[in-house]
Amino acid sequence: MNLLARATLAALTFSLFAIPLAKAVGPTLAQRLGYKATDKLLIINGDDTGMCHAANVAAIDSLERGLMTSATIMVPCPWFTEIARYAKSHPEKDFGIHLCHTSEWQVYRWGPVASRDKVPGLVDSQGYLWRSVPELYIHGKPAEALIEARAQVRKALDAGIDVTHLDTHMGALNYDPRYVQVYLQLALEFNLPLRMPSQSTAARFGFSELRKQFASKGIVFPDYLIFDNLDEEKKGVKQFWMKTLRNLKPGVTELFIHAAMPTDELRHVTNSWKTRAEEYETFTNDADVRRLVEKQGIIRIGYRPLRKLQRSKSK
Repeated sequence: MNLLARATLAALTFSLFAIPLAKAVGPTLAQRLGYKATDKLLIINGDDTGMCHAANVAAIDSLERGLMTSATIMVPCPWFTEIARYAKSHPEKDFGIHLCHTSEWQVYRWGPVASRDKVPGLVDSQGYLWRSVPELYIHGKPAEALIEARAQVRKALDAGIDVTHLDTHMGALNYDPRYVQVYLQLALEFNLPLRMPSQSTAARFGFSELRKQFASKGIVFPDYLIFDNLDEEKKGVKQFWMKTLRNLKPGVTELFIHAAMPTDELRHVTNSWKTRAEEYETFTNDADVRRLVEKQGIIRIGYRPLRKLQRSKSK
């Protein structure tokens, strides 16, 4: 991403995610879900599920044996069918949709689910989704982004996936107010909770009432989102996440990881393969992390309770 693109993205982020702090009114989200206000509830989401076989195997294993409580699926990717079959046969598992409007890797690419003639601005000269969010904003249109996102959710539903929530790959529906409205429309149309930036994160940037706007429409989302960049070189993956777990606040927090097996396939897809493999190991097989979750009294939940709450209120 060049300097101009980064500056553009930073400016969009500033204008969108800057939200004034507000005092909580009424019961907290934890209380609305049937817990105490002092409870620490944690959603551990596996992003990029469906992206490749290595990601699918890791997500399934972590959902079954590890600490992962939900996963979001990349519907346009070639390995969607594999995870869709698993999700359909395991309806108790928590699967959302990782809405894709970009395809960032160098040699492993994917195109839109919708017909290309309906979303011409979303694809590059090779027919794949654009590699970066700034390119999407330059060439695409919000109406096309809505068509594509809607097609992805409907494809998942048609495959038998009991979709629990939505989030957005690379934040494509978070960094431009026009695309944020697409995000809101999808949440309303399918009556699903969303991943949203936490209030403290948003406030760092200065203004905007994004969370308030979404909440006023009846959309449910966690209190906090942990998304700060993982600096594995200085602290290590395990150390980073253990520090994060020690500092959880009361309320509902979502953290997301990119769990994947360290296979040849993964090494040829992304240069972040080592971090992804370590995140899988940390949240699936590491005894220290599991003991810390227990010691801190952390209650792991998925998005399904949030969906139930949202839909019960909408009725």
